[in-house]
Amino acid sequence: MTIAVDEAIVRKARVRAINEGTSVSARIREFLADYAQGNDRQQVAGEAFIAAARRSKANSQGAKWSREDAHDRPYPS
Repeated sequence: MTIAVDEAIVRKARVRAINEGTSVSARIREFLADYAQGNDRQQVAGEAFIAAARRSKANSQGAKWSREDAHDRPYPS
């Protein structure tokens, strides 16, 4: 595989990889493995959050709140 990347980006990536104790090649391998498997960490985290929210018993009474309700609170003295 051959890719074209701006040399300034490659330099910055090398410095960051060294600081993280890894290599640019290792990071690219990790990215491609995650990408190929569809393991987007943010996607997985978001789906887990939504699943937990759906299982939650909070607001089981079905209360509806408005924007005004959220802002209708006393200010500290």
